[in-house]
Amino acid sequence: MAAPRRAHVEGAEALDAVFPRDVALFADAFPAEARYHFCGYGLRIAQHHGSRLGVAAPVWEAALALCQYFEEQQLDFRGKQVIELGAGTGIVGILATLLGGDVTLTDLPLTLEQLRENVARNVPAEHMARAHIRALSWGLDHEQFPSGYDVILGADIIYLRDTYPLLLRTLQHLSGPSSTIYLASKMRQEHGTAEFFETLLPRHFACELVQRDEQENISIYRVTRR
Repeated sequence: MAAPRRAHVEGAEALDAVFPRDVALFADAFPAEARYHFCGYGLRIAQHHGSRLGVAAPVWEAALALCQYFEEQQLDFRGKQVIELGAGTGIVGILATLLGGDVTLTDLPLTLEQLRENVARNVPAEHMARAHIRALSWGLDHEQFPSGYDVILGADIIYLRDTYPLLLRTLQHLSGPSSTIYLASKMRQEHGTAEFFETLLPRHFACELVQRDEQENISIYRVTRR
């Protein structure tokens, strides 16, 4: 994904900071569907490419890596209160729902329509009560959500330096002493991703690298409160 211009993330301007400002980067608007298979479930994921959703439209490689990690580790979310940050297409949160979690999928308001479509496509009616979709702007309205989620998920959400303090503030509020946070990320040097995981996040959390894909340059971290 291309790096957007830097923005001051104060007040309502933080809502704009997640999306690239150069509309030409996503000038061609078109819908697409991709199919995936994880943990015994077939997933049909709609992606509404274009300037409106920008980087929120595609399924990024780190999201697929995190889903694959769920499968390899045979993670069980039954009985867990789960929240996904920057859900985008929702593929990670949807899989967590199918694996038994009570999951809140969050992103900026523009993304919620795509999230609703993908939840409707992939979550059976009998499990729909465990899938919740809400707008969440890091560092702004995070206190409208409860603290102490059992599991917090994020895939490829570490790419804008100005949002890092907002994300940290949000993680601190949402997590509790027994929370587990799984963050999967492409380690983009130009965006300071390694600095976030190696310097900023460890100031507040204990971080463990649990999977590294050198070919795709993707790392998955398990994070807990200190």
